[in-house]
Amino acid sequence: MKIIFALFLTLCLAASAYADKVYLKNGRSIEGIIKSDNAEAVEVEVGVASSVTFLKSDVGKIVKSSQTDSSTLRQAWKSRKHEFDQKLAKLEKEKEKEPKTAGFSKSAKGITVDVLLNDKVNASMLLDTGASTVMLSRNIAEKLGINLSNVKPDLTVQVADGREVNAKRVVIQSMKVQEATALKVDAAVLLEDTGGMVFGDGLLGMSFLSKFNFKIDSDAKKLILQKL
Repeated sequence: MKIIFALFLTLCLAASAYADKVYLKNGRSIEGIIKSDNAEAVEVEVGVASSVTFLKSDVGKIVKSSQTDSSTLRQAWKSRKHEFDQKLAKLEKEKEKEPKTAGFSKSAKGITVDVLLNDKVNASMLLDTGASTVMLSRNIAEKLGINLSNVKPDLTVQVADGREVNAKRVVIQSMKVQEATALKVDAAVLLEDTGGMVFGDGLLGMSFLSKFNFKIDSDAKKLILQKL
């Protein structure tokens, strides 16, 4: 909030020097660049891609700056917006790196984590640090809209009961565990039935987990993920 206020204040100071001024009959005024002015209304630019409109009947007086001043102000807006966007991106990156906590459940099968795939499909996946990649059941892949008809397998994976199962490499565009998000995650879709008791919706393997520093708090049943 302090950064946003500072940038706003700087922009206001720049506007005072170079802006057109619209004085309203109620005693208030606004500064910017006149975008349009006709018998019915006046529209005033107050920033990049931002404007306000007043009925002409509410306007007492308009004082216009020079064309050079308007160009200077518009350039100042662009510069301030670029600076603001850079600082906002930095803040968002810092926030993204803050540790995120997700709850999980434990059973005889292991730790189960709720995962959102491609912002549309929910899956309950077994956390498996021994799996080099995320593995998905055929059912979940079909819910994601992955066309598996006439697909030729390009790898085999070993499931919990020791069997080797044909699989297809895919890329999941986004995977979310609570607020922790990873993009473009390599995964393997198992093309054969593995039995729900063994595999469920899939395995949350290292192609996702390796994008984070992660810690398992068994007592609190929490998975802590910090973006690398």
